[in-house]
Amino acid sequence: MPTELTRILELLQFPFMQRAMIGGIFTGLMGGMLGSFTILRQLSFFSDALGHSALLGISIGLLLGLDPSMVLLPFAVVFALVVTYLLERTRLWTDALLNIIYSSSLAIAIITLSFVGQYKGGLNNLLFGDILAVREPDLVFSAGLLLVCTVFIGLTLRTQMLLTLHEPLAIARGVSVSAHRTAFIVLLSLVVGISIKAIGVLLVSAFVVIPACAARLLSRTFANYVVLSAGLGVLSAVIGILFSAGFNLPSGPSIVATQLAIFLTSMALPRLGVVGQG
Repeated sequence: MPTELTRILELLQFPFMQRAMIGGIFTGLMGGMLGSFTILRQLSFFSDALGHSALLGISIGLLLGLDPSMVLLPFAVVFALVVTYLLERTRLWTDALLNIIYSSSLAIAIITLSFVGQYKGGLNNLLFGDILAVREPDLVFSAGLLLVCTVFIGLTLRTQMLLTLHEPLAIARGVSVSAHRTAFIVLLSLVVGISIKAIGVLLVSAFVVIPACAARLLSRTFANYVVLSAGLGVLSAVIGILFSAGFNLPSGPSIVATQLAIFLTSMALPRLGVVGQG
């Protein structure tokens, strides 16, 4: 253990490790904050569908000769808008519709990749994450997105709570459900998109869902639930990165494994209360 601790302390002196820590804090905050609403709105499958569907955006970028990481965010926004449109125009259940989009986009992505020559740019890192590859522009965008998420949730917290816990009452009170739903899903898609670099396409759903589930087991009030979810997102990201650095393990799986440990710990603790059902 002293060897691993020494390794961690040495790595923390390097700029790439410092960027990784800052990036983990930013994405952990955003993932936990929006994840708290996501699971209660039964949109957990949305982040999973977006994560896997992002492979289509990556494959299109490769086919066009573009940097896959630059294609992810525009693709995420388009995906969110298409999903929102389809949810409002069809009578299908959300999980069924997302399953259709997820499966079909994954199939098209695999077909598209068959037309792409061998990729040397780190496709494996996009699938499983590499937070050590986070660059300064990524941190700037993450900081801006975190600010937008915080302001949006802070200014509309009561509305978001009402939409989450009792949508018919929100409609009766004149809340623009469509506008709020669209704004939230676009923000969630951007958070998922920016988190893919750290967590990877295959694991990004857990990054959004697990801290929120752990926080739900430990929270008495909705406000505490949102704050605790964001806090657990940060805690798991930081511990996961340090664990990854100390034992030379993949960063994405290390973060998700840490989240699982936190979730199991929250289950073992005395249950303090649960926020309202969505």
